[in-house]
Amino acid sequence: MIPVSPRMRAASCLVAVAASALLLTACVPNAAPDATRLAVTANDTDCAVETAEAASGTVTFDVRNEGEQVTEFYVLGSNELTIVGEVENIAPGASRELTVQVGPGDYFTSCKPGMIGAGIGRAAFTVTGDAVETSPEEDAVVAQYVGYVKSQTEELLPQVQAFVDAYAAGDDSEAKRLFPLARISYERIEPTAEQFGDLDPKIDYRKPGADEEGLEFTGFHRIEMDLWNAEAVADGEYAGDPDLTPLTPEERAELGALLVADVTELTEQVADPGFSLTLADITEGAKGLLDEIAAPDGKLPGEENEFAHTDLYDFTANVEGAQVAVDTVRDLAVANGSADLVDELDRRFDDMFALLATYGDYEGGFVSYDTVGQPERNELAAKLSALSEPLSTLTAAVVTA
Repeated sequence: MIPVSPRMRAASCLVAVAASALLLTACVPNAAPDATRLAVTANDTDCAVETAEAASGTVTFDVRNEGEQVTEFYVLGSNELTIVGEVENIAPGASRELTVQVGPGDYFTSCKPGMIGAGIGRAAFTVTGDAVETSPEEDAVVAQYVGYVKSQTEELLPQVQAFVDAYAAGDDSEAKRLFPLARISYERIEPTAEQFGDLDPKIDYRKPGADEEGLEFTGFHRIEMDLWNAEAVADGEYAGDPDLTPLTPEERAELGALLVADVTELTEQVADPGFSLTLADITEGAKGLLDEIAAPDGKLPGEENEFAHTDLYDFTANVEGAQVAVDTVRDLAVANGSADLVDELDRRFDDMFALLATYGDYEGGFVSYDTVGQPERNELAAKLSALSEPLSTLTAAVVTA
């Protein structure tokens, strides 16, 4: 394993609005006198909130770390992805507060010992009562999304490490199982990853792209080509190409270590205190995620994972990432008079996820994309187009300056 130093980040205090809209509007640095206070006991194996329900309004979580690792505490939206609130760098034996304003809806709580991985002790948290009036602040909205990107890279690194460990050990069956799962967090934040120079080409370029730009073919898809070597040979597109030669155990270890090193660098750059984004980065990134699906070399035509045929995992992760971006800027769009647009996007996302669910899920697996016929792909394309069209207007609704 490549060690990851816990990064020292300032705590974020994030706010949610009414109903199930998972939005940030302003930090709440100190608990109001009438705030609901809830104790949270965190350790290296659990994350226990004293109660799973609270009234809408100001809620303060008093988090005590009884474990041996520095930890984080999160309040997540109903999709279990959008960060509604987080407090970081809680040292062993220390306590810290997270104060948020939450409207009625369904949420989740979670801790992240070691500040890496997917988190532990995730539990449902329900807020009841009246809607909460909010005043969106652009800086806070951007901070919320940056927190989300950081959390996804924190999850990505151990996922990639487990995949590479199986691949380097020659456990092809396990490596094939982990291949689409290791890509999920990356696909959710792909447009952001593309901002870091040559990291995206190293991590996620397909062979045609690498060859066209004269780059070394590395990353996820180089490993895919080796794992599914028989399929790659049978495809015939790369007949005679030296990359079709199965890699030796030593070459596998070297290729896997390179992928882990590149993902580690991505994680560290995102964790850097100087890393930031703009509102346009968020809204255009959401559109970019859907464009990734429909591109000629993307998921919809089945070209992204051309030998593994695991495109539906990537497809779903791209849509999830786009939804989180919309959740993040929702308050701003509504404040700018675009509530109807937000409502339409909610409906379109629901339609898209409902159709994708007919093909499987992460836990049970998706069907192999080469078994999805053209009529079914056309249906997926129609739902994607219906979502992409209103999403293309989101930047204008949010970025008013």
